[in-house]
Amino acid sequence: MATPSNDDSFRDSIGTIDKQGKRAWVYPKKPVGKLYERRKLVSYFLLVLLFAAPFVKRNGNQFLLFNIMERKFSIFGNPFWPQDFHLVVIFMIIGVVGLALFTVAFGRIFCGWICPQTIFMEMVFRRIEYWIEGDRGAQIKLDKQEWNAEKIRKKATKWFIFYVVSFLIANVFLAYFVGSDHVLDMVRQGPLYNTNTLIALIVFTYVFYFVFAWFREQVCIIACPYGRMQGVLLDNKTINVTYDHVRGEGESGRAKFKKGEDRSAFGKGDCIDCHQCVNVCPTGIDIRNGVQLECVNCTACIDECNIIMKSIDLPINLIRYASEDEVVKKEKFVFTTRMKGYVAVLVILIGIFIGMLCLRNDVEANILRLPGQLYEHKGENISNVFTYKIINKTMDDFDNIHFKLVNPTGRIQLVGHQDIHVKKDSLAQGTLFIEINPAFLQGDKTEIKVEIYNNHLLLETATTNFLGPRSFN
Repeated sequence: MATPSNDDSFRDSIGTIDKQGKRAWVYPKKPVGKLYERRKLVSYFLLVLLFAAPFVKRNGNQFLLFNIMERKFSIFGNPFWPQDFHLVVIFMIIGVVGLALFTVAFGRIFCGWICPQTIFMEMVFRRIEYWIEGDRGAQIKLDKQEWNAEKIRKKATKWFIFYVVSFLIANVFLAYFVGSDHVLDMVRQGPLYNTNTLIALIVFTYVFYFVFAWFREQVCIIACPYGRMQGVLLDNKTINVTYDHVRGEGESGRAKFKKGEDRSAFGKGDCIDCHQCVNVCPTGIDIRNGVQLECVNCTACIDECNIIMKSIDLPINLIRYASEDEVVKKEKFVFTTRMKGYVAVLVILIGIFIGMLCLRNDVEANILRLPGQLYEHKGENISNVFTYKIINKTMDDFDNIHFKLVNPTGRIQLVGHQDIHVKKDSLAQGTLFIEINPAFLQGDKTEIKVEIYNNHLLLETATTNFLGPRSFN
C-alpha cells in the first residue's frame, strides 16, 4: 500500500515565499461547488451581523460596544461596566476553551468558515478581484503584461474599490469602539470638526487596505497564532480537510488520466495529478502533503477535486472531511477522552459564568472614606467625609436617590445638591458627611452600614469604616 511521499522538505519553507526569499504571489482559482455555496451563505450572514451589530440597538443600548476609553461595554444589548470585568474574563476563557475543543474535534474549520479575515478576503476582496481582473489565468496574464491602458485601468479600479471598502470597514470598526451614535455625529459634523478621529480612521483604513490588498494569506500563515496552536491540538482522530492518500496513491502512486484506462489494473491511485486542488487553494499549499499549518480548512480543494472526479467517472470525496485514522484504519469519528475533558471544563466554566450573571447586581454602590482625611468634631458628634459612586446598569432612570444610615445611629449630609439623579446606563458620584455620636462608636474604627434608595425602593446596601478617637471622656 502506498503512503504519501516521505519528502517533508515542504515543511521547511512557506509556500508563499520563493527560494530567494521573495514573496510568491498566490493566484487562487475561483472556487465552485456545493461547499463553496454553503460558505457564501454563512459568510453573508456573518457580514450582515458584523456591519449591523454596532448600529442595531436593544433596550436603548448598542448591540455590541467595546468603548475602552470611556469604559463602557455592551454585549447583546446588555450594558457592562469595568466592575463586571470578571465576567468578560470568564467569557473569554470560555471562548478559548470552546475553540480548543472545536479544534481538537474538527481542526481549523473556524478559520475557513467563521474568521473575519478569511470572510473579508475570500468573500469580499477576492470576489472584487475576480470581477475586475478575471480568474486565475487572467490575473497571472495581467500581472505579467506591460503597463498599458488596460492594466492601468483594471489595477486602478481594483485598488480604488479596495480603498473604499477598507474605509467602510474602518468606520464600522470605529463604531464598535466609540459608539455608532458618535460615528454618525462625526459624519454629520464633517471631518474638520473631528480631526483626531479622522486621523485614526485613516490609519485603520490603510491597515485594512494593506492587509487585504497585499498581506492577504500571510495573516493566516505568519501573523495568526491560532495556526501554531492547532499543531498541539490536532491528532490522528481530528476531522480535517484530508486527502485520502490510500485511495489517491494506490499501489503505484498517482498518475495522469488516460481515457479508457483501467487504473486499478496498473495499481494507479485515483489522483490524476491535475494540480487543481493546488490552484484553487487560497494559501497556495498542496493538500496532498497532509495536514499543514497553512491550511485553513476552506474546503475549496474538496469542491474542485469532486468536479474533476465527476468529469472522469471516479468516486468523489478523494479530498474530504476525515481524520487520519478514518483514511488509514477506516475508523469513524470517536469522542475521545481528551475531548470529554475539554467538554467537562467548558461545562464548568459556563456554569460559573451563568451563576455570575445571575448574581450580577443591576445597581452597584460604593461608599468609601476620603483618603488622607481624619475625623472631625462637630458639636457632640464625630464626622467623617466619604465619597460615593452609584452605577445604574438598568434601563430606568433613578430620579430620587437618598441614603439612610442603618447602623449605627447617625445622620448623613450631602455636599452640594441634595437631589441625586442617575440616568440609565450611567453613574453618579459625589461627597457626603456622616456624623455619629461617640457613644455609638466601637473604638477608632467602626463598621457602618448605609442603604441607598430610589424613592422607597432599596437599591443597594454598602458597608464602610468610620474613624473615631481611640478613647472617649
